[in-house]
Amino acid sequence: MDDAPARLYNCPMNNSPFSLIPEYRDYVWGGARLRPGIVPTAEAWIIYAGNRIKTGPYAGRALSDLSLQFGVDLLGARGVAVRGNQFPVLVKILDCAQWLSLQVHPDDEQAKQLEGEGFFGKTEAWHVLEAEPNAELIAGIKPNVSAEQLTAAIRSKSEQTLELAQKMNVAAGDTLFINPGTIHALGPGLLIYEIQQTSDITYRVYDWGRPETETRKLHIEKATAVSNPNAASLPVKPPQMDDGEATTLTQCQYFQLDEIRVEEKTVRQETGGESFHGLTVIEGQIQVSAESEAFILNQFETLLIPACCGAYQIQPLQKSRILKASV
Repeated sequence: MDDAPARLYNCPMNNSPFSLIPEYRDYVWGGARLRPGIVPTAEAWIIYAGNRIKTGPYAGRALSDLSLQFGVDLLGARGVAVRGNQFPVLVKILDCAQWLSLQVHPDDEQAKQLEGEGFFGKTEAWHVLEAEPNAELIAGIKPNVSAEQLTAAIRSKSEQTLELAQKMNVAAGDTLFINPGTIHALGPGLLIYEIQQTSDITYRVYDWGRPETETRKLHIEKATAVSNPNAASLPVKPPQMDDGEATTLTQCQYFQLDEIRVEEKTVRQETGGESFHGLTVIEGQIQVSAESEAFILNQFETLLIPACCGAYQIQPLQKSRILKASV
């Protein structure tokens, strides 16, 4: 038996799945769907290094602490390869009641140059959970716009950048991969699942006329340094899937996002010691069984499966769709 399979059965941590306590962000553009009665709530950070463990033997501890203590047994071989013993991804749900700022993110090398050692870029992907009719987003610049034109528009701090931006309609089930350097913004009427590198470096280009504040500034010089007029994204429509089927929606060197659909069949999944699995129910209700324990998950609830857990099963209690975040 080689080292990776052996690790599944000799894991120093309790290798049972566990839930995380979400953290919330109350930005001005947020809506009322994430925390009814607390408006605006813009983001729920559902898988994040700073999340506290909800139940079990590690209850109350931060996910970052477990990552540092258990390393490969929690994160998996691929997870450790990305960021060492730091938790490598950040997963959010965003409730967009207004336009988010027009913004751009650096890649790893640009983040180091502009922010210093220890900073990482922000590659991300969006999966549209809900979209009102005619909901729009921005994901890139129109064709044939030069770098000089884009730089001049950004430095104007005006709607000139919007005039160059590529707006598009999206619908529930669409997925977009956003490379660093892509000018982008989410529009009103969208509920978005976002997976990204563990980085929150955002350079604002334009904020729809909102006044600049100490916590909400424009970042003109840094934005011009990293913006790529040729970087753009188009929505990938949801695949046709049968009961019990899983498919990859998007992947890169930093993360992978899969969708699992279950109606009547029980689905077996396997971490193989390669990566943690973060399961978020986006429709229905499921039961996840692993290590002689069973966990019921309702819509928008999340369960983290340690890499050393190995095999587990997903049983539908209703017709369900699940997003699985991994590395």
